Amino acid sequence: MNFKQFCMTTLAVVTGIILTGALSVLGMMYMMIQMMLMSIGQQHPPTEKHSILYIDLSSEIVEREQGTTLMQQLQGMENNSISLNRLLESIKIASTDPRIEGIYLDCGGVSAGVATLMSVNEALNTFHNSGKWIAAYADSYSQADYLLASTADSLWLNPAGAIDIHGVGAGLLYFKGLLDKVGVEMQVVKVGTYKSAVEPFILNGPSEANIEQTLAYMDPIWSAIRTAIGAGRDIDPTEVNNWADSMIVTQDPATFPSRSIVTSLCYRHDAEQTLKAMSGIDADDNLRFISPSQYLEHSFAHKYRKATSKSDYRIAVLYAVGDIVQDGDEGIVGADMAPLIYDLADDNDVSALVLRVNSGGGSAYASEQIWEALEYFKSTGKPFYVSMGDVAASGGYYISCGADQIFCQPTTITGSIGIFGLIPSIEGLMQDHLGINYHLVASNPNSMMGIMKPFTPVQRQAMQNMIERGYETFVGRCAQGRGMSVDSIKAIAEGRVWDGTKALEIGLVDQLGTLDDCIMALAENEGISSYAIDEYPDPEGTWWEKLILNQAQMKQTLLKQELGEAYPVYKAIQSIQTMDPVQARMPFTVTH
Repeated sequence: MNFKQFCMTTLAVVTGIILTGALSVLGMMYMMIQMMLMSIGQQHPPTEKHSILYIDLSSEIVEREQGTTLMQQLQGMENNSISLNRLLESIKIASTDPRIEGIYLDCGGVSAGVATLMSVNEALNTFHNSGKWIAAYADSYSQADYLLASTADSLWLNPAGAIDIHGVGAGLLYFKGLLDKVGVEMQVVKVGTYKSAVEPFILNGPSEANIEQTLAYMDPIWSAIRTAIGAGRDIDPTEVNNWADSMIVTQDPATFPSRSIVTSLCYRHDAEQTLKAMSGIDADDNLRFISPSQYLEHSFAHKYRKATSKSDYRIAVLYAVGDIVQDGDEGIVGADMAPLIYDLADDNDVSALVLRVNSGGGSAYASEQIWEALEYFKSTGKPFYVSMGDVAASGGYYISCGADQIFCQPTTITGSIGIFGLIPSIEGLMQDHLGINYHLVASNPNSMMGIMKPFTPVQRQAMQNMIERGYETFVGRCAQGRGMSVDSIKAIAEGRVWDGTKALEIGLVDQLGTLDDCIMALAENEGISSYAIDEYPDPEGTWWEKLILNQAQMKQTLLKQELGEAYPVYKAIQSIQTMDPVQARMPFTVTH
């Protein structure tokens, strides 16, 4: 190649690189412009008279709005997940709005925790008591669907449909058999008889202690569910239990109307015609459905709308949802959460903090960092309350225990005050299955500890000492926060999990109630009649935060679609692979 050809080739490569970069930038700008245009296009008209609040129960009820991913926006798709706080707020406002005739629950397999479902059930009952109607339809009702639909005046089922009422259960995954086959030994150090999160790695089934504690919180949760369903259908709760025992999902739906299980059997188009008459519009008009998010978009009474209130008293509602990790882009990230709490503490515009916790725990280290940041917030003299969602256990309780007041619901899962360490030894895998031998040469016998060799007796004892020290710290934090003695905390600790009603009885929480109840109690206790609410982390975020979030959400959406019912198993295995060695976490379960 002569010099001229070399220069031409080099110039072509450089030009290609520049063009590729320019196209990438232009592509990104195009996608951002599309997002803005779509956002503008998604504005909805104000609520009309004779409207129906339409609640699509075919997806997940989440703690807060997640928005649509970039790919969904480019494809013109919407994120169908429902924000719990906005759903409850829309039901509350609609109960006194003369433009809203009633609520239509379109049931299609909603996914939510029991405490979340009970919150919505209570809100629907309050709406019903305002004198307005509720209607529900499904081709088939899941138990979660039916818990909400039981509040309806008109509960319709497709003539070929089914209703699945089966009680409450938890599928526990055990990996010891697999680990034995591949030659991996999980080395466990823990404190707490009931700290059963380690059992899947060292046993082939649950211990008696784990069965005991699981039934102890499941029985009252199932009692709450069947009582709520019985109240909605005006039948004895024992009859709901009979439905579960007799496998009602297999029974002929033709018998359901006479048994008050449904109001009537009909097809969807018939139900929609009846809705037109119920809402006061002509049979040839279109139903005036409006979703909770669309409805709140034009509601100035909406307390979670972007802050425009000029109230001097501002309550920060900080969401702590998911696994607790120190670093990462999902869950409760200690490296992000702790600095945010410090900022809120030093922000003169923030008057108080409500931490909304929905977490089964995770990294003990990250939990401690968040706890310390919350202690700093308290040191400023500002009120700090906690509202627990479906679960606030182990690390989730660790970050909650220092609050001035803790609210949970009767079906919240909490407690699990315990700690464990989990470090695998892959010596068997390497030697017996892969034919690889590992030999350590070191100046000191315990100078290196890793996954290649099992613990030496000295290393195991040292790890146990560290875990016990961590447990004493955890217990001490709880005793300090709850104003109880260490011995009193230890008596209810040992890693044991409790339902919300029992947690109130033994002093782990202060009151039963929702997030809204918690916020109102804080304001009342502070003598505040007018306040504004700001949500954190910012649900909108910066453009680059949205891009990062979009990437994570797109991955999660694709995995859920591909794996289906196996997705919880995948998440459990993923958590095991990425977890810190020292954990404050409740057991991994697949609930039903």
